[in-house]
Amino acid sequence: MQEKKVLLSIKDLNVKFRVRGRVLTAIRGIDLDIYENESIAIVGESGSGKSVFTKTFAGMLESNGFISEGKIIFNDDELSDTTVKLTSTAQKMIAHALKSLNESSRLEFGAATYREIVNLESEKRAKETLTDAEHEAIEEEKKDLAAKRADVYNYKTTLNAKKQKEEIKKAAKELEELDAKIKEIETKAEKMEKEKKAAVAADTAYLKAYEAKMAELKAKHAKEIQAEISKETEARNEILAKEVYLSVGRYGIKKRIELLNGLLKALKEAMKLGVDLDNEEEKNAVFDEVAFRVRYLDETPEKLHGTCILNLAKIKYAKDWSQIRGSRIATVFQDPMTSLNPIITIGKQITSIILKHQDCSEVEARRRALDLMHKVGIPNPEARFDDYPFQYSGGMRQRIVIAIALSCQPKILICDEPTTALDVTIQAQILKLIKDLQKEFNYTIVFITHDLGVVANVADRVAVLYAGQVVELGNVEEVFYDPHHPYTWALLSSLPQLAQKNTKLYSITGTPPSLYNNIVGDAFAPRNPYCLKIDTLLEPPMFKISDTHYAKTWLLDPKAPKIEKPEGIQDIHEKLVKAFNI
Repeated sequence: MQEKKVLLSIKDLNVKFRVRGRVLTAIRGIDLDIYENESIAIVGESGSGKSVFTKTFAGMLESNGFISEGKIIFNDDELSDTTVKLTSTAQKMIAHALKSLNESSRLEFGAATYREIVNLESEKRAKETLTDAEHEAIEEEKKDLAAKRADVYNYKTTLNAKKQKEEIKKAAKELEELDAKIKEIETKAEKMEKEKKAAVAADTAYLKAYEAKMAELKAKHAKEIQAEISKETEARNEILAKEVYLSVGRYGIKKRIELLNGLLKALKEAMKLGVDLDNEEEKNAVFDEVAFRVRYLDETPEKLHGTCILNLAKIKYAKDWSQIRGSRIATVFQDPMTSLNPIITIGKQITSIILKHQDCSEVEARRRALDLMHKVGIPNPEARFDDYPFQYSGGMRQRIVIAIALSCQPKILICDEPTTALDVTIQAQILKLIKDLQKEFNYTIVFITHDLGVVANVADRVAVLYAGQVVELGNVEEVFYDPHHPYTWALLSSLPQLAQKNTKLYSITGTPPSLYNNIVGDAFAPRNPYCLKIDTLLEPPMFKISDTHYAKTWLLDPKAPKIEKPEGIQDIHEKLVKAFNI
């Protein structure tokens, strides 16, 4: 895989959802590189985080979901290449940005002193407020009560107002009691904070020393920032001003001004704190809070030219996603009828996508749509062009969804269990179609499935997910023939195709952990028949088995006892060849 280009680089990705006043962590620190023109399968039980993971880089997270940490760097040269016209308005905005940056650069001379001021203020604030431990304990207590309240309230809504009056009264009383307890905790916290503030206010010696130190630091800072900036800093700011405009130039004038001012404010704060703006990573992080950075490359009298650092985890505006979703990253869903509009003809649905993302006429869009229908195996596409989705079979509808997904020749095709709703014969045809078209369109396949039989026929590499983490990663041969994580053993053991006659089919005991809670140790430990004591105490690191094979299990630690794989998946090669014809 080393010779292949990394198309999508996911680093320390954490995704959370706000659900009924609580926070659920669906993805927990995933690191994964996805390569150009490869097929990677994301496998695991329902609820393991497969679909949520891929939705993060397709911009399709639900409204209550958010990326709390991490990067998703999309290395698409064509999309990254950016040019903006150097109109009179653009030149004025660049000149304004340069003037602002030169003024703000004086703050860099006083950065060390400013950090001392910030630390001194933080120390005083810490004395006046609850400690992190106290605040965490109170929030944990409130969270438990809020969860109980939500359960009681939900139960109350299910009761029949005419037949279950006593139960409703009892539930209402319980809600009142829980509300009173929550209020009591909040009052207690407010009282503790008031007491701390009063104690600081009464400590005259501390306040006198604080005011003296603060006055000294402010005077020192005011003197430091009077220095003149160097020619080197001015040259850096000139490039930085152009990068600011490159980063906002694709927007309408109102949004452009708003974002330009936002970036100048962010850069001023970075200079105040002494962020190293010559460091690419630190500079990207400053830009990412407002709009992803476009790195300056060159210019002509008519235009500026740069390249985007596309961090999909930081995209905030719908216009940015509209240039990525569909045209660069497309998705084929499980049920084609959720993707197709039942009252619009098939041909219209394909051509509308082509017209939206590609610069062509309606006649050319129709020609391209018919060509795609032919390539995905729709017989006599000219005659079927004006049919409605209900006139197509399930397999034919899925072919149309694939045609729509490929209409803009995306770099990544996400296949979210695209064969689950189809019968076995059609499943094989759709899988073959997806693989055959990959050779022509050169896209990367990200295949979400819980069916390891599908994985065997489609994927080059496999990432096994459990409780929002990648627990094993490797190429198909490594994961199928030499698995190392007990969860992968369990998934393979559960394959009905590997079951022997007159034997009980293996099933994984228990259920996945609640992702509302902080998971201690290995998330699979409660269901793992090979669980070690350390699994219940510490989260295992990702151990390297080979250059392409990794597993997150303490069984790979040199100190761990030697444990053989389950008997059912020993000598698995022949069984898999026979079961899946691979």
